[in-house]
Amino acid sequence: MYHHKWQSDVEMVLPVGKAVCVGRNYVAHAKELNNPVPNAPLLFIKPNSALCDFGPETAINLSLGEHHYEAELILLVGSKIDSSCTAPLRHIAGVGLGLDLTLRDLQTELKQKGHPWETAKAFDGSGCITPFIPVNMDTLEAGLTYQFWQNGTLKQRGDSKYMIFSMASLLTSIAQFFTLYPGDIVMTGTPEGVGALSIGDELKLQLGGGNIYCSRVVNQS
Repeated sequence: MYHHKWQSDVEMVLPVGKAVCVGRNYVAHAKELNNPVPNAPLLFIKPNSALCDFGPETAINLSLGEHHYEAELILLVGSKIDSSCTAPLRHIAGVGLGLDLTLRDLQTELKQKGHPWETAKAFDGSGCITPFIPVNMDTLEAGLTYQFWQNGTLKQRGDSKYMIFSMASLLTSIAQFFTLYPGDIVMTGTPEGVGALSIGDELKLQLGGGNIYCSRVVNQS
């Protein structure tokens, strides 16, 4: 069972809540999938059952179809954020990285039919999460970068400065619909460069110039 973890050995006391995810938050990513650039955040939710560790192995269930990676910056909520909150970044306890795994063929099919696409985005194991590091509002406002490699090739490079909707505005928009509670996370959207995973792939995530997190893709037994 997944539990939030700090990068240090300090025990995490926050529960595991929902994941509020943001689609098409980078212009180039929207364009690479031939999607319109949104004029308001595109939101969907992963339940806590979708979350797993970005650990030594990333398991994918090939019977569900081809899995695409989407590397994202993740915000960990430390205290309640609701529609009355005026400084939401003050309520963020930590930042981490993760992969929003997507069943792309199924998502495309559902979108073409005008159906919801949670089954392509919120299935078990679709949110692979690294440990978190503590963060303050000044660091968040200054901006964060991250990188994702597949088999030694840099595939995605994200920078919060280039998000269509800033972290603060995302939290404000989210809170108009979904109150965020301690232990909830926000997956802030992926930059361009998404692609398919294959069994045996070696994956790496790095936040800024900090620790590199490694994983290998395996078939779910």
